[in-house]
Amino acid sequence: MIEAIKVIETNKTLQYMENEVIEMTTDEQVEMITSEQIENLDKLYYSIGEVAKMFNVNTSLIRYWEKEFPIIRPKKNQKGNRQFTKKDIENIHKIHYLVKDRGMTLDGAKNYLKNKNGVSNFELVKTLQGIRAMVVELKESLEDKNEDAKN
Repeated sequence: MIEAIKVIETNKTLQYMENEVIEMTTDEQVEMITSEQIENLDKLYYSIGEVAKMFNVNTSLIRYWEKEFPIIRPKKNQKGNRQFTKKDIENIHKIHYLVKDRGMTLDGAKNYLKNKNGVSNFELVKTLQGIRAMVVELKESLEDKNEDAKN
């Protein structure tokens, strides 16, 4: 008998068959916040739960990164709840990119962020990703217009 289980956090479907686990990716993609969306954030403060949802991670990971990286310093209200600013979210985005996307260790990411070139390289990557998105959108628009012209 085969069981299929949907794991929301990793966006994978796991199949168990005779004590063997086979990973199968789904067609869905987990949406993570983009640099453009971070720039357009409208609230002054965000809770740790909201920030964790933005990056599709657990709140415990955000708390851990807060301990490990001095650039993440959310304010705390009278109840002790963390209040993350837009700048904190940008810094978490940098760390997420280095650790999750580039596969760096935490120590490697810390050293990279200490180096000024590391931060500017991240900014360069953000800019290039934005340019790439615009080019893809332009390409799709041109393809649509070509199809309309043929018809």
